[in-house]
Amino acid sequence: MRIPSRSLLAVLALSLAGPVPLGPARAQEPAAVPAQPQALETRIGILYRPQPSPASYDAEAVPEDEGVAGARMAIQDNNTTGRFTKQTYALDEVALAEGGQSAVEAAKGLVAKGVKYLVLALPAAEVLAVSDAVRADGAVVFNAAASDDALRGAECRQNVFHVVPSRAMQTDALAQFLTFMRWRKLFLIVGPNEADRLYAEAWKNSARKFALKIQAEKPWTFGPLARARGDTPTRAEAMVFTRGIDYDMAIVADEANDWGDYVPYKTVDPRPVGGTQGLIATTWHPTLETWGAAQAQNRFRRLAGRLMRPLDYQAWAAVRTVGDAVTAKKTNDAAAIGPFLTDPAFSLPAYKGVSLSYRPWDHQLRQPLIVVQPKAVVSVSPESGYLHQRTPLDTLGIDLPETACKFR
Repeated sequence: MRIPSRSLLAVLALSLAGPVPLGPARAQEPAAVPAQPQALETRIGILYRPQPSPASYDAEAVPEDEGVAGARMAIQDNNTTGRFTKQTYALDEVALAEGGQSAVEAAKGLVAKGVKYLVLALPAAEVLAVSDAVRADGAVVFNAAASDDALRGAECRQNVFHVVPSRAMQTDALAQFLTFMRWRKLFLIVGPNEADRLYAEAWKNSARKFALKIQAEKPWTFGPLARARGDTPTRAEAMVFTRGIDYDMAIVADEANDWGDYVPYKTVDPRPVGGTQGLIATTWHPTLETWGAAQAQNRFRRLAGRLMRPLDYQAWAAVRTVGDAVTAKKTNDAAAIGPFLTDPAFSLPAYKGVSLSYRPWDHQLRQPLIVVQPKAVVSVSPESGYLHQRTPLDTLGIDLPETACKFR
């Protein structure tokens, strides 16, 4: 048998003895774990005034959480998407009480906490005041409630985006339907409030635009008969208010809902009633079920315990606008998101059969409006056959050649 050489024996001895330390013994350090990226958090504020409870029974009482309930559902929707995109969303709610802080004070308080997106369920004057107060801070404002055409015209602001349709869009939507039906002769009844006058002016513009004829215009002088309990002496006078006028449809301008609901079935001649009551043009209605709207209706009812109203939908669309834009841009920097909202690349799916977008010339959200009576959807405007070089949605409201908006 051959005996291994000394060198080979030495190698075998070393291998059996284990590794030879090369220096002082050191504890083995654990392998570094890569840091997980933090979720991008976006805070959105909503300012609103809770409606007081009625003193007596009112079947049409406005819910205290009108508007804000829609924003809450949108936050849930944003966070559902955000789980896949490493984004989170939170809602800062500010209910403005009578005698409390002003809308401007509340908005500046939110901006001071880092909130750069504000949804306003407030009148036009406060929308302007808030937008001017936070403009230097780079905040983006969404108008969810004020339909005044002036906000899209002479009083337009660069940092304001309008989710609620303008009065011009509402009257154009109804005017298109009347033109389609060949109901061309109108009787315009105008309430005593400034908002009623503005709505009537929008109707006059729509009548000219769609070749309708206002046969007569009368002021309503009988008070809030729709809210009256029992008979009053003025009811007999109101019954003959429409006598002697040849018209196809009565148009009521009653944004306060004081008397418009009294007019249907009280006219001398059997004629339909539309405008602010009767047949209306709106963003949302409980009877809308197509394009996935039934799913949204059910989700909202589970969340709020009631039916979704137009202001709820408009607040939902405002909050979803932020969520979709942040997802697309992968940043929540308001300086990047604001200009992106009018980019052709941005669109908002919103249960309307088409994606919605913001007009670059006045920041109005383009959207179809549903023409509804209290228990059913009657039509959807733009009506079939109305064409436009960009999109049929621009046949509703103020188009680019007509705009008076010069952003400030």
